[in-house]
Amino acid sequence: MFNFKIETMTSKSNLSIFKSTDQLNEFAAEFIVKLAKEAISERGEFCIALSGGQTPQRLYALLASEKYRTQIDWQKTHVFWGDERCLPPEDERNNAHEAKLILLNHVSIPSQNIHVIPVNLSPAEAAKTYENEIANFFGDKPKQFDLMMLGLGENGHTASLFPHTDVLLENAQGVKPVYLEEQQMFRITMTAPLINASCVILFLVTGIEKAESVKSVLQGAYEPECYPAQLINFQTAQVNWFMDEEAASLLKLENLTQNEKAAH
Repeated sequence: MFNFKIETMTSKSNLSIFKSTDQLNEFAAEFIVKLAKEAISERGEFCIALSGGQTPQRLYALLASEKYRTQIDWQKTHVFWGDERCLPPEDERNNAHEAKLILLNHVSIPSQNIHVIPVNLSPAEAAKTYENEIANFFGDKPKQFDLMMLGLGENGHTASLFPHTDVLLENAQGVKPVYLEEQQMFRITMTAPLINASCVILFLVTGIEKAESVKSVLQGAYEPECYPAQLINFQTAQVNWFMDEEAASLLKLENLTQNEKAAH
């Protein structure tokens, strides 16, 4: 594993590059367990927002395995989602459905601690209802997730912040519906300001097909309307990128500060 500090005009990130996805997932599982224990010790609960797609599925399976499932106090863990497709709850493309099948159905988390986006409502109603649920959950405290998990699309999107969509202009910490013409689908997403309010942000990125996007987001010109993941910055959060060597293959690493070189 190689660790670097990467800094642009608008963002600072910790970048960790792994030789394999298995190594990445093992390290990510340990990372999440550590954060959960710290949050529960300090505040009595751990609040995590999961990401969807295929990239985190092996990590979710690992967290549900015998090695890890009891290392997190799930009774004191609350699970949210950064975004969701407006599809039936049982659809395999539904982020919450997949996370339940792979992870949440296999750990001792109370049902009331699982905060799904209500896709049974209209997109506008679902977004507003989820925004209210988040506000009610945090109450008088800042709306600040202990860990926000994110992925990266080949087009530079993260959560459901897609290129050239109106939600990229949102300045409030909220939840909004997004219609994607190319997919003929509505999605629900947390806004960039709400994501950025998290204590820790973790991008998981794997595969050669993501290499161009990684390079553009981390080392390209600042064009968030084209590469929305550039909106995720260090305002209050610690931003971490965990990626395999393929996803990082186009980055120019020679000018970065290398913090650590280790083999696991």
